[in-house]
Amino acid sequence: MKNPVRVCVIGAGRVGRLHSASITRYIPGGRVVAIVDPVAEVLETTANEFGIEGRFASLEQALEKVDFEGVVVTTPTPMHKPITLLAAEHGKHVFLEKPMALSLPECDDMLAAARRNQVILQLGFMRRFDPEFMTAAKRIESGEIGQPMMIKTLTHGPGLPPPWARDLTTSNGNLAEVNSHDWDTIRWLMASDYERVYAEVANVKGRLHNIDTPGYYDNALVIVRLASGGLGMISSICPCDYGYDARVEIHGEKGIMMIGDLRGQAIVVCTDRDQGLVTPIYRTWPERFAWGYVHELEHFVQCIATGKEPRVGATEGRWAVAGVLAATRSFQEQRPVSLEEILSR
Repeated sequence: MKNPVRVCVIGAGRVGRLHSASITRYIPGGRVVAIVDPVAEVLETTANEFGIEGRFASLEQALEKVDFEGVVVTTPTPMHKPITLLAAEHGKHVFLEKPMALSLPECDDMLAAARRNQVILQLGFMRRFDPEFMTAAKRIESGEIGQPMMIKTLTHGPGLPPPWARDLTTSNGNLAEVNSHDWDTIRWLMASDYERVYAEVANVKGRLHNIDTPGYYDNALVIVRLASGGLGMISSICPCDYGYDARVEIHGEKGIMMIGDLRGQAIVVCTDRDQGLVTPIYRTWPERFAWGYVHELEHFVQCIATGKEPRVGATEGRWAVAGVLAATRSFQEQRPVSLEEILSR
């Protein structure tokens, strides 16, 4: 039996716990040998839960003490570039959570570092590994609904983003932190790049949560024109409060395809005629995309073991960042924005 691919998880919070669980419980070809987090209590809790021996406050410490082949980066977006560069310079393959970075130059620096050091850089677009989305993509590619004309995708998150993600000086807002998957979904399923973007945003619930961050928004609608002539639409609400909601409609020349369901389980209960039918919903993103998260990390481990390029990488991450930047300029300047404006800077 081959030795498992050794991984260091960077970030021991919600996403770090999720990825540690996926590798430990479902991926025999991988092993989490180290975990990094500057918050000691969070670090110890996650490390104890999954029996991770190497526990460090920084990646630098982990690199000095433990041997591993790859890192799984789950930190806030502003830390993505320095961590990716450090890992790549030490010859470590990188699985990077979305969004890739805050700017296109940052994306380019990260890609250059990966190429220079001949390491993998895979982006955490788990929809590309979700069984429902993968099946839909194959059926679209086969021509079942004809050429896609319009894709409407939504991600509505149940809770407030953390403070750093609400601030446009430290993040690119909800359209990046919540809706990067929607940007990738449109480009992936339409098989075409973005050409022009128009966005409107609103702050509806912020005052109810005592948020006074300048530029904060919790609702957004984005219209995207693609090079193929197709149209896309992104709906963003966070917090939506009712649960985690991720659905897509693809309108093709021959018909329509729908992915996802508001219902979390195929169970319906009726105990009160006034209350009516009751069915469970997805409450969290780990619940909705449980197998997508497992399969994307399984793919990362397999790519390290075999030397293959990942199915989703820096190019996809960079395009999603470009779309977010165009949308942000659009709502700030109240006009449609060509991707040429963004890509040429």
